[in-house]
Amino acid sequence: MSNLTYSMIKPDAVQKNYSGKILDMILAAGFKIIGMKQIQLTTEQAKKFYEVHKERPFYLELVEYITSGPVVALALKKDNAVLDLRTLLGATDPNEAAEGTIRKNFGESKAVNAIHGSDSDENALIEINFMFSHLELSC
Repeated sequence: MSNLTYSMIKPDAVQKNYSGKILDMILAAGFKIIGMKQIQLTTEQAKKFYEVHKERPFYLELVEYITSGPVVALALKKDNAVLDLRTLLGATDPNEAAEGTIRKNFGESKAVNAIHGSDSDENALIEINFMFSHLELSC
């Protein structure tokens, strides 16, 4: 089990100035930020990042959404990082998310839910390497 995970504050949350509040919640949950940058993804970058979803019907909508404004990319470190972050994020649909989770507090809908988090140790490393190829990663 890795102690690294990846998260991305999505364009809707960045536009509404929720980034600081979301970062406060992540830090309060014991995560250490080992990489952070604000970036405007190109369509090509977004297609590559979400390539795993390319056969799904929502793929192009997802690419359009994630390129609609800047995002804040985060490489995070903590014991049990992936599972702990996913608990902090809450359910994909903010209406189903537990009270006190990031998506409950800042998400609007299943599609516009404020934040992305890696779903596995393997994907966390892939996503961190995609956004932070310069980081020296150790688990």
